[in-house]
Amino acid sequence: MLENLLRGRFGRMVGTFRSNVWDPVLIISQIISLQCQFIVTLGVWVYILNFICGYDTTIDQLFKQADKGLFTEGPGKANTIAYALNCLTSALGLWFIVGRTKQCLDFAITMHFIQFIICWIYNGHIPHTVSWWILNLCGVTLMTVLAEFLCMRTEIKAIPLGMGPKVDL
Repeated sequence: MLENLLRGRFGRMVGTFRSNVWDPVLIISQIISLQCQFIVTLGVWVYILNFICGYDTTIDQLFKQADKGLFTEGPGKANTIAYALNCLTSALGLWFIVGRTKQCLDFAITMHFIQFIICWIYNGHIPHTVSWWILNLCGVTLMTVLAEFLCMRTEIKAIPLGMGPKVDL
């Protein structure tokens, strides 16, 4: 009864760890920072792998669907590996910027959806190669699983309650 009274009076339960208040400015700033991190680190990975393999780096490698695939000649393999490494790097970005296990899938899908829109605009048509779609589905899965793992490890850490020496729980 006290819980209902407190919820009715204050709108939410007093003493909760995080409020569930919808904050569009925070959400939009997280999306923008994650998308910037996604594209910049993808560019860094593409540059590093192209440098190692001896290919020229172009902006097309970030947004063209034809430049991705494990079974293509040229920089296609390097771009696919760069995209997979970028998903691991972006999982770290999700952990650092969002830090909530429940929101990892939402932000990973949002990042890939925005990348889809950018590729659509850049190419002039919806990406239609099977390798592009498989790469993005695997990227969402890889990014979500690793980010949820990292966030979950952070969320389940013991919170010290005493002011004295460290207490093992």
